Amino acid sequence: MTEPLLKVQNLRIELTTRDGIAPVIDDLSFDLGAGESISFVGESGCGKSMTALGIMGLLPEKIGRIASGSITFDGEELTTASERRLRSIRGKDISMIFQEPMTSLNPVYSVGEQIAEVLRAHQGLSKAAAWNTATELLDAVRIPNAKRRVSDYPFQMSGGQRQRVMIAMALACEPKILIADEPTTALDVTVQAQIFDLLNDLKRQTGTAIIMITHDMGAVAEMAERMIVMYAGRNAEQGPVEQIIEHPRHPYTKGLISCVPHIMATLTNERHDLTEVAGIVPPLREFGKDSCLFASRCQMVSQQCLDQRPPEVMFDAGQRAACWHAEAV
Repeated sequence: MTEPLLKVQNLRIELTTRDGIAPVIDDLSFDLGAGESISFVGESGCGKSMTALGIMGLLPEKIGRIASGSITFDGEELTTASERRLRSIRGKDISMIFQEPMTSLNPVYSVGEQIAEVLRAHQGLSKAAAWNTATELLDAVRIPNAKRRVSDYPFQMSGGQRQRVMIAMALACEPKILIADEPTTALDVTVQAQIFDLLNDLKRQTGTAIIMITHDMGAVAEMAERMIVMYAGRNAEQGPVEQIIEHPRHPYTKGLISCVPHIMATLTNERHDLTEVAGIVPPLREFGKDSCLFASRCQMVSQQCLDQRPPEVMFDAGQRAACWHAEAV
């Protein structure tokens, strides 16, 4: 059996808060194969972006730390790697597209200079060669008239074009893993579709594995082969996308799917109105409790849910859910 490209085992990430130390990620495990696409899905505050920052070695200084667990990339343990080693991996082997390109791009440098900097740092290209490659990358991500636009500054580009610049920068060194953190936030649906098509095309051409972070089940269905549903820092459910959408085994997953009318219409062949998952994600100080953290929002709640943390229940094709009532969902 081929060893996964990325293997995360029993990961626990802690943050120091005013209320004490809280496990923002609690016992998370998953694998990512070469060339595979997976998606982390869940509401804001569930730990999706924090997981990505942990993989990248970019946790907030002084307040964030990996308390336990393992992150293995291509056979190398990252939790014990030096900062110098992590810098050599970031941008070259593992790249990340951050949520808001306007704040991620430097406003005082042209987009070409910012892409070229990555190429000079990781591939040792000359200034001229890096600039030419930056132009080719802008063309590859479908920015019209790339030879002229490579000299533009971020403020001269639309939101969709800035996102394409971020994708070009992330793919500059042909990474083995691309982490896309809400890559279509604040973009209209037409541009979202173009970004998804672009990522899928680039994945086919380069073989890059993709981790997609989103709260949008529609985006998951469009982009991923497997999904990991996160809630309050924990893995609520994971498995093949098609199987989970058709047969969710966790009440939270079922609620997220029901919030997307066109998915429900496809599953039932009937028109569905917009629904919602009542309640909100618990505050960080409640993360780590030995109970089901979704219990206060769940219509299937029992006393067992309030008293004990649910175990993972295994189903066919690698689908598993952490719920006392998974068989009945």
